[in-house]
Amino acid sequence: DNNLLWTFTYSTNDHRLHHDIYPMPNGNILLLAAEVIPGPEAIQSGRNPALLVDNELYNERIFEIEPVGTNQANVVWEWNSKDHLIQDFDATKDNFGVVSENPQRIDVNFLNGGSGSNNWLHINSIQYDETRDQIVISARNLSELWIIDHSTTNAESASSSGGTYGKGGDLLYRWGNPEAYRQGTSNDRTLFGQHYPHYIDPGLPNEGKIIIFNNGFQRTPSFSQVDIITPPESTSGFYDYVQNTAYGPIATDYTYSDMSTDPSEFYSAIVSSAQQLPGGNLLVCEGNSGFIFELDSNDNIVWEYKVPVSNGGNVQTQGSTDTFANLIFRALKHPLNYSAFNGRDLTPGSPIELNPDLTPCNNLSVNEFNSISLEVFPNPTRNSITIKGVDNIDSTELYNALGQKVATSNKKVIDLSAQPNGFYFLIIQTGNTILTHRIVKN
Repeated sequence: DNNLLWTFTYSTNDHRLHHDIYPMPNGNILLLAAEVIPGPEAIQSGRNPALLVDNELYNERIFEIEPVGTNQANVVWEWNSKDHLIQDFDATKDNFGVVSENPQRIDVNFLNGGSGSNNWLHINSIQYDETRDQIVISARNLSELWIIDHSTTNAESASSSGGTYGKGGDLLYRWGNPEAYRQGTSNDRTLFGQHYPHYIDPGLPNEGKIIIFNNGFQRTPSFSQVDIITPPESTSGFYDYVQNTAYGPIATDYTYSDMSTDPSEFYSAIVSSAQQLPGGNLLVCEGNSGFIFELDSNDNIVWEYKVPVSNGGNVQTQGSTDTFANLIFRALKHPLNYSAFNGRDLTPGSPIELNPDLTPCNNLSVNEFNSISLEVFPNPTRNSITIKGVDNIDSTELYNALGQKVATSNKKVIDLSAQPNGFYFLIIQTGNTILTHRIVKN
């Protein structure tokens, strides 16, 4: 109903929320925050000074907050990556140890082939698994997924012991790049700048497995995949590991990539997601190009959608090929009985894009459509517009640049005096024909 119920800001010059949140089953919310560590503190943590950029390092923290009132929150649990580092660069500094013998900790000097970055981890996803009481993390710049224990106290989370799984806040499991803990080389990487790794929910096909959008960033040639893996568990939440080897599995249970022609046709260097659907299909979001599609069990595309709205809120013209213009972060499918839809009108509306291709919509013939000489004036306008060239108007809908419907009518004169200045899109339905016109109010 457009009523703001609660808001929370955690942002200063030294830290800020970014990328992802996760609403918990108990009503709390997991938040992901980046924190600036000054150079001297980073060096004390074992960072090689030659690898510092701008004399600072970004640290990643996860907070579980309990919403309070309309704009406050209590922090009830937290995890700090800085508590779980290791390094073999300087024996006089903190966290010194043998990296290859401690895969449960994060090598503060591993750059994954890069030349140095303060944003060395770049966590882009946090997902909670209620069955195991664990958090799945996507460390994009290391090309790894991590799993940590959520059952710990705050003190245990900052240590290497305690919690259901006995390792405190250390990594319980990691997969994607064994070079990050000295158990492989760059040739052993299986993930490349991945997004949205998460456990598949109980009751769905492949339940208990992890699904990942594997972007293919820094891979040659460049192409993306959807991967599904089964983490090696002796019992639920306890992950098998053989010392001085890489975490399994060696191979994926399932991989989708478009290898029919040019593999790079399916490629999104950043953002993107994949979701297991009931019945066995997968929903895939190729985020760079705003392309969402559904795969059946034979990897056939059975549904697809191209997002027609740009990052700036501008509606694109049918057939536009602007790279990154309609980039989206993630796409999820919800059933019709999803609670957020209660009381909402889900009737499909008119096409959003400009000059839409209406061929599959059973409209009038091209000749009949072209016989309509539409005129909307004045344009630009200050107060109202008049529609000329159609005898009968069944309905008109006015959309702002964000794609929000702001007015409806069945009249030939439409009042815009209450609308702010900007671009608008007028959708006119007359019989079986839908006409689109762009309006400027100034």
